[in-house]
Parts: sequence; structure tokens; C-alpha cells
Amino acid sequence: MRTKDHLLVLILIVGMVFFLHACGSRQEEKEADVKDPAGTKIVETGELAAINSRAFVMTRYGRYWSRMKIIGILEHGAVVQAGDSIIQFDPAEVKKYISDRESQLETQQAVLEKYYVDRQNRVQELESRYKNEQTAYDLKKIELESSQFENPRTIRIKELEFEQATISLNKIKRLIEVSKALEVTTMRIEQIRLQQLKNEIEHAYKILPSLTIRTPISGVFQIAENRRTRELMKIGDEVYQGNNMANVPDLTWMKVITTVNETDYFKLRLGQKVIIRLDAMPQYTFEGEVSYLGKLCRLKDQNSRTKVFDVEVNVLESDTRLKPGMTVSCEFIQD
Repeated sequence: MRTKDHLLVLILIVGMVFFLHACGSRQEEKEADVKDPAGTKIVETGELAAINSRAFVMTRYGRYWSRMKIIGILEHGAVVQAGDSIIQFDPAEVKKYISDRESQLETQQAVLEKYYVDRQNRVQELESRYKNEQTAYDLKKIELESSQFENPRTIRIKELEFEQATISLNKIKRLIEVSKALEVTTMRIEQIRLQQLKNEIEHAYKILPSLTIRTPISGVFQIAENRRTRELMKIGDEVYQGNNMANVPDLTWMKVITTVNETDYFKLRLGQKVIIRLDAMPQYTFEGEVSYLGKLCRLKDQNSRTKVFDVEVNVLESDTRLKPGMTVSCEFIQD
């Protein structure tokens, strides 16, 4: 009985040794695939991204609208062509603003027209007063000249009356000059207010078409995450200035965003040939070349002491199977 037990234990031990040896061999083979002992092959994992991609960020519309409500948005992942509408903002606030400003414009036009009429009346009144004062001045001047042979008391009275007429005439002259200058300034202010309202209305009308967001490139529509709800943007959400709303990557040409260990950085160069393999379809390969080498070294992640450089690889062939976000491996070919 004891012999059988010892034999069973021995068989289990031998089996475990073979299993561990097989696992170790597979691990060594896997590591050998990443980097061979001769150092002629460097393989790094990366992620596909579109070379040409457009981000749609909420901008400020005029002086008053730094946030907008979404009332229409395409389905996430929809294929779009250049010029297609992808997001529609609610134009209600802008239209209300236009209505209010148009009402103010009508009021301002009425105020300006009334000011024209009042100005003409004031001019006529001042001209009439000036004529009266000029007539009184001329009369007192004649009376003064005719009193040369009167007694000194009468002459003095006539002189004082002439001085008073001169003062009144000069006063009305100054009043006319001041009134003209004031009317010019007031008229200019009212005209500026009128033009400002016209400009605001014109600008608001120009904003209305821009509330329909259109993509300038063809690609796939990707809705961005709402930073407040941590969900994809949807109808009814309010978007604030600076918020990213969506992205449209052009899938015609793709690139790989990856990193390379600092020890391998100087083994790479711009234009270097790269063999790209999709993790989802490792049997297929795509040609690529290094298009960007980062200038700054950084930690690979917060929990790692490994330092890496950012690298980008352009895929040299267009293929509909290549999608943004797919995981790929890049084999950097050494000369």
C-alpha cells in the first residue's frame, strides 16, 4: 500500500515538473518574439488612430451664449460625409434675443425720428430768438446814436440799454453755438445706438446657421463623453464653452500611437520601416514607417519605473479593416 502511495506521489511530482518546464518554454518563446537575443528586432504594442481627425469643441457664440442645449445629434458610430450635419443646438435663445433687439431697434428709430423733429423746432426757436435779439440790438444802437444831443443822464441810460442788448445778443449767439455742438454729440450717440442694435441683430442672424454643426471631413462620428454625467452626449444636454462634443476620424489613413523603451530609443529613426500586425488578425501584416519620435522621456505608467518615449507610426496602406482604438503590434525593422 505504501509503495503505491509513493509511486503516485512520484508521478504527480514528475507531471508538475514537465508542466512548469512547458510553461517556461512558452514564456521564453513569447519573450523571444518580442525581442530576439541579437537585438535586431524590437516589437512594441500600440493603438490605432486616424491621421486626419477633427474634434468639435463648443465655442462661444457672440457675447451672450457660452452654453447651448443639444436638440439633435447623430448616432454614435454613424458614417458621415463631408458637409453632413452632426449636432444641432437649440436656437430658441438666439431667436428670442433677435426679437428683443428688433423691438429695441424700432423704439430707437422712433426716438431718433422724434429727435430730428425736436431738433428742427429748437433750431427754429433759436433762430427766432436770435432775430429778435438782433432787432433789439439794432434798435438800441440807433437810439444810442440819436441821443448824442440829449442830456448826459439820457445818454447814459441809452448806453446801458445798448450794453444790455449787446449782452443779450452775444448770449443767444453762444447758446446757438453750444446747442449746435450738443445736438451734434447727441445725434451721434443716438446714431451709434441705432447702428449697434443693427450690428447685434445682423450678428445674431449669422449665428443661427452655425448652430448646426457640420463635419468638414468624411469619417465615423464619435460622440464625446459629458464631463458632468460621465456618459455620452445626448439630446437635452447643455454644452459649455470649451467642452469637447464629438470627433470625426477619417479612416482612410491610419497611424499607430505607441511607445518605445528608453534603451531602444536611439535604435529608431524617422522613416524607419515597421511591420504592423493586428491583435485581432495576427495573420495579416501591414507596412508602416516611423513618422514621429518623442523628444521627452517619461514613465510608462504611474506604477512602473520603466521609462519610454512616445512614437508614432504611419500605416502606408489604406484598409477598411483598420479601425481607431484597435490594438496592434509594431515590429521595428533594423538595418
